[in-house]
Amino acid sequence: MGAMKTILNIIWLVFGGVFLAIGYFAAGVVCCLLIVTIPWGIASFRIAGYALWPFGRTVVDRGAPGVLTTAGNIIWVLVAGIWIALGHVVTAAAQAATIVGIPLAIANLKMIPISLMPLGKVIVPTSRPFVPTYR
Repeated sequence: MGAMKTILNIIWLVFGGVFLAIGYFAAGVVCCLLIVTIPWGIASFRIAGYALWPFGRTVVDRGAPGVLTTAGNIIWVLVAGIWIALGHVVTAAAQAATIVGIPLAIANLKMIPISLMPLGKVIVPTSRPFVPTYR
């Protein structure tokens, strides 16, 4: 299974992963420059790493979301999340047009929840179980 994940990740890099990662990285830089939006910048960097190499990893909740996390996610959805999620849907539709692109389209759709609500999420390897830590 490890070889298949590596092959899919390499194909992903060539057909969109690099561009997605660069976009998320650029958004993270802008968010960190604005100081108030540093939490979104850090989340954007986390998503950039996931967008670069998605196969073999998954997104899980960090734990029970607090008031600030929920408020931050609501602001993110209204400002950027909807547009980013729509971009993932459009890209996934284009990738699903070929048989080889179907796993890539599924990975693209798998990124929608974290692109909509990035705060309070952790990206973990699928081979290792995750136990949330509640604060």
